[in-house]
Amino acid sequence: MRLRLKICCIASPDEARLAARMGADLLGLVGPMPTGPGVIDLASARAIAVAAPPWARPVLLSSEPRTEGIARDAAAAGVDAVQIVRHVEPSEHDRLARLAPRLARIQVIHVEDRAALDLIPAYAGRAAAFLLDSGRPGAAELGGTGRVHDWEISAEFVRRSPLPVFLAGGLGPANAAEAVARVRPFGLDICSGVRTDGALDAGKLAAFIAAAQGVA
Repeated sequence: MRLRLKICCIASPDEARLAARMGADLLGLVGPMPTGPGVIDLASARAIAVAAPPWARPVLLSSEPRTEGIARDAAAAGVDAVQIVRHVEPSEHDRLARLAPRLARIQVIHVEDRAALDLIPAYAGRAAAFLLDSGRPGAAELGGTGRVHDWEISAEFVRRSPLPVFLAGGLGPANAAEAVARVRPFGLDICSGVRTDGALDAGKLAAFIAAAQGVA
C-alpha cells in the first residue's frame, strides 16, 4: 500500500502548491490553537484551500471541543475535511456527522501512554482515520511539539485499529524510514521537520519523502 503524506502548517498558497507538487496527499491548515506552530486565521486557510491543486486535499486542524465550533470553522475555511486535535466526546462525532455529513473527520490521539489504545473503540466507528501525535491534552498541548512519542505503542495502535492511522510527532528526514518500518502507518504527518526558519524547505521535504517512501 502506498504511504500517504500529510504536510502540515501550510502557510500560503505557494507552500500548498510546493507540497502538492512534491507528493503531498493532504495539506494541514492549522486553525486557532492554544499552542504549537503554524497557526493561521480562517480567511487565510480559505485562500490556501482555494489555491490547492485538486489532488492535495486541504484539512483544517480544529481545537474546538464542540460540534458547532468545528463545523463553523470548517465552513469558514472552505474545507471538506477536519482534523480534531482534542480527545472530544465521541458523541460530538455523531452530532457532527448529522450537522455536516460531508465533512470527513480525522481524530487525533495523543500518545502519552498505553491508555491511548483504549480510545480506539470510542472513535473507530465514527472517524475516517486516526492521527497519532505527541501532545498532552491535560496541559492544553494539542500538537506541534516536535517530540517523538513511544512508537511501540503506536505500532500496537496500528495493529489494533480498523481505521487508517497517520503518524506524527518529531518526524524528519533522519527518522522517517525508521518510523515507517517500526510503526507501519497508513501515512506520515510532518510540520517543523521539513522547514527552515519557519518556511517550507523543498530540500528537506524531498529528503523526507525519499526516506519515508524508500521502506519496503
